[in-house]
Amino acid sequence: MAEKMNDACHLSNERKSHHSDKVKQNLATRLNRIEGQIRGIKGLIEKDTYCDDVITQISATQSALNSVAKILLEGHLKTCVLERINEGDTEVLDEVLLTIEKLMKK
Repeated sequence: MAEKMNDACHLSNERKSHHSDKVKQNLATRLNRIEGQIRGIKGLIEKDTYCDDVITQISATQSALNSVAKILLEGHLKTCVLERINEGDTEVLDEVLLTIEKLMKK
């Protein structure tokens, strides 16, 4: 699913992700598409489009956002979380569980 990340997210005290250019481009492309979907939904509402059709578009947009989140979560687990566990920082597990909980609420 997600292409390899270059470096881990956690560098010394700095919390920052380091995605490869390929991953960044993939995510940017997906987010640009989602941005277009949102503008499209707004247009549908402005045109008084049938509610069910608008809801269908909203559902498609939510799925697209979930795909972006899955890519980010996979990369985060394989790099940032793994590195922090290897450094002995097991608190990262609570952070990941909270993140997953937030994602599942949606």
